[in-house]
Amino acid sequence: MTTLAELKHQYTSPPSSPSWPAQGEWTYEDYRRLPDDGWRYEVIRGRLYMSPAPRPRHQRAVGRLFMTISRFVEERGLGEVYLAPIDVLLPGLASPVQPDLSFLREDRLAIVTEEAIEGAPDLVVEVLSRSNWLTDRRDKLEVYAQAGVAEYWIVDPDERTIEAFALRGQSYDLVDKRGAGESVRSRVLAGLVVSIDEVLPARNP
Repeated sequence: MTTLAELKHQYTSPPSSPSWPAQGEWTYEDYRRLPDDGWRYEVIRGRLYMSPAPRPRHQRAVGRLFMTISRFVEERGLGEVYLAPIDVLLPGLASPVQPDLSFLREDRLAIVTEEAIEGAPDLVVEVLSRSNWLTDRRDKLEVYAQAGVAEYWIVDPDERTIEAFALRGQSYDLVDKRGAGESVRSRVLAGLVVSIDEVLPARNP
């Protein structure tokens, strides 16, 4: 029987076994059998993706962004902002992904169930880590576009940048990229301006 420890060493290519499906065949039911052990599990097009607990710098960025965006949303009654871990099911594409932050407009909150968000958020924010930067820039960028996520932010704590992508058809255009001393604006949340220095301060580690 293949253990979870063995799966972790394989990262995105766990071996086939009676206990765990082959890559490309993972389902939400398989995902729900995985243990709550501190690893972050996601299933994209039937493939299991695994990453370790994020670094403090990552979590500081997520926390500051959540406070900034959720305050803006709550003051205006625009919807809800959700913080990882939370399952986001994108039919035919991901079962699930766990974005760092997800925003849903008030009129779309019916897709939030007791178990998960069942459909595409209006805005997704991913903060890069050393273990998952390629997944966020390649696999998730493609999946979020195909699912219909209207706006996607990629936040790089090391470079202190935020890139904002807007959906055009079924692909993204990079519409804004800002760094230290600058601010980025949202298209989905009109009027939201996020200061890079406030959410990505120059500090270590």
